[in-house]
Amino acid sequence: MRALSFRLMFVCSSLLLAVIFVAAWRSHPDHSLSLFAQAQPAADAGPGVEAPQFNSRFVSSQLNDFVHSSSVTALPGGDLMAVWFAGSREGAADVQVRTARFDTRSREWGAEHVLATRESTRDGTQRYIRKLGNPVIALAPDQRLWLFYVSVSVGGWATSAINVMVSEDMGKHWSAPRQLITSPFFNISTLVRAAPVFHADGSIGLPVYHEFMGKFAEYLYLSAEGAVIDKFRISRGKYSLQPTIVPLDERRAVAMLRYAGETHHRVLASRTEDAGQTWSEPYPLEPSNPNSSLAAVGTAGDGMLVALNDLQDGRFKLSLYGTNGDLNDWRSIVELDQSPDPLGQPFSPEAYKEIIGEGFRASSGARRLPLEQRFLSNLDYRVCKPKGCDFEYEYPYFSRSADGMYHLVYSWNNTFIKHVSFNNAWLAERL
Repeated sequence: MRALSFRLMFVCSSLLLAVIFVAAWRSHPDHSLSLFAQAQPAADAGPGVEAPQFNSRFVSSQLNDFVHSSSVTALPGGDLMAVWFAGSREGAADVQVRTARFDTRSREWGAEHVLATRESTRDGTQRYIRKLGNPVIALAPDQRLWLFYVSVSVGGWATSAINVMVSEDMGKHWSAPRQLITSPFFNISTLVRAAPVFHADGSIGLPVYHEFMGKFAEYLYLSAEGAVIDKFRISRGKYSLQPTIVPLDERRAVAMLRYAGETHHRVLASRTEDAGQTWSEPYPLEPSNPNSSLAAVGTAGDGMLVALNDLQDGRFKLSLYGTNGDLNDWRSIVELDQSPDPLGQPFSPEAYKEIIGEGFRASSGARRLPLEQRFLSNLDYRVCKPKGCDFEYEYPYFSRSADGMYHLVYSWNNTFIKHVSFNNAWLAERL
């Protein structure tokens, strides 16, 4: 009887504590969000002035790791910095957050380096860390680099937390990781995948999502120093996640969401007209989406580019589309990568090596071309299964540099992070 009374007191105390935390979290004063910062790329060159450019290079260089969930940002002077996670498999204890730099003079990506591990995250946050994932890098208008990434202490991705690191010298040195406090209830189930949006006063809007007891998206509002100020619901329910946000002007923005249900198999969209404070009910768009991540970036004239797996099922084709700000005029631009089989059926190891070898040579560049034979010899255990070998192109991430170039990175058959860049002249030719 005494044991029962003790358990009852413990449960009641825990519930009371949770109620107090939630009430404190919800009782904060309403915040008025600053307008979106409108950092404009270089003006588009006129007809005949700019030569079309389209290039592809591999970012990563290790040959034994599973690589995934990359992001990229432009640095002053034209260089780029990319991050991704790599390890023996997704969710493994050996997964690290890695980085590499693109040298605009040599047009090559340099060697990769480790930015964060379970151990460094544990030491910085003073929490047990089980696994890492989904790193996002962005350069703020004040020239500080921000790195956000996910960690899990107990359970799966549904119990994630977001960690943040900052660099004030373009990535030479980084602050120790710390966790964002995004929830009053054990601070679990907040993940990041897409680029942050910067506001005019230096504050940061971070698109986040939840997978615990539902799948829904939120707009996390941070101070210029990375403290959580507020959060605003983009979607509700169980079927939307990984929001990608594109500002259209100082107040208006579009959020595109990955759909995880069975009704639409399409991209979802939500809109804000008050710089992220309120969002419309998500609605399905024209392109198909097989519960897969997508990326979007703004173009001149209130338009957008969208990269996604435009399929009902599978991730064996990555497509690039152009659309207007109303999202009602979709134009196919190019298939960035796709399986030679229109249904994505697996290939024999012999046929697969011949096809993927050609793709490797097209994007390896001088620095990685000598890796070809080692790369091909590792395919049997890296990507092939008893049923055969599949092609997979997924998790795109867009950025645009000050010179007007578009930069897209994505997972290339889980073996390399691939970088595709192009300019407006190339885009105009395709359209």
